[in-house]
Amino acid sequence: MSKRSNAGNGIPKDVKEATKEPPRDKQVYLLNDPNPGHFSLIRAYHLADFITLMNGFCGVMSIMSSMRYCLEPTHKGNLWAALTFMPFGLFFDFFDGKVARWRKKSSLMGAELDSLADLISFGVAPAACAFSLGMRTPLDQLLLTCFVLAGLARLARFNVTSSSVPHDESGKAAYFEGVPIPMSLTIVGVLAFWASQGWIQGGLPLGTVMKGTALEMHPVVGLFLTHACCMLSKTLHIPKP
Repeated sequence: MSKRSNAGNGIPKDVKEATKEPPRDKQVYLLNDPNPGHFSLIRAYHLADFITLMNGFCGVMSIMSSMRYCLEPTHKGNLWAALTFMPFGLFFDFFDGKVARWRKKSSLMGAELDSLADLISFGVAPAACAFSLGMRTPLDQLLLTCFVLAGLARLARFNVTSSSVPHDESGKAAYFEGVPIPMSLTIVGVLAFWASQGWIQGGLPLGTVMKGTALEMHPVVGLFLTHACCMLSKTLHIPKP
């Protein structure tokens, strides 16, 4: 019976396997299905996407800790929480890429999640922390805002041009165009040192210049402005680890 059915089929097994459609990725299916069911967005996430969300979680927690420190400046625990959450965000930022390559589950949504989480953890969170430490003049705020916008522009450029950057045999980009936004943690390290020495609020290094004018500012905010310029540079190539 089985011989007759196989013969009647007339298509060799290896040909059938070769012409079989590859399995559809669950994320593609759930995001494009007009009736995907309840909690379809959550069910569409890959494991790496959940790890990326933890990066964003750390960034938001850092921002809120900075806000709490502004409300309770005598409670230094909030300040240290704000500074500590950002390096944890970097851990998740590295880990999600490793998991995605290990499971071979990368997606466009994952790339967008990664950029948005990076903007929160390494753009908005450091700026909020700097504000809580005492960089609060109108010009300070403007320059910190420019730093965040530079990070936003840099991430948008990366998403658009990443395919045109030279890649190695494994498919990984050979370098970053401009300084990656996670390198803002070098500035966070400087802020943490100042906090450990008590050089915060009115005791920030280099003090305040042009007091009483519209240009009143803390010169140390220049660290953020310099980093913003380096992020936007297209000629500065940073080798990718």
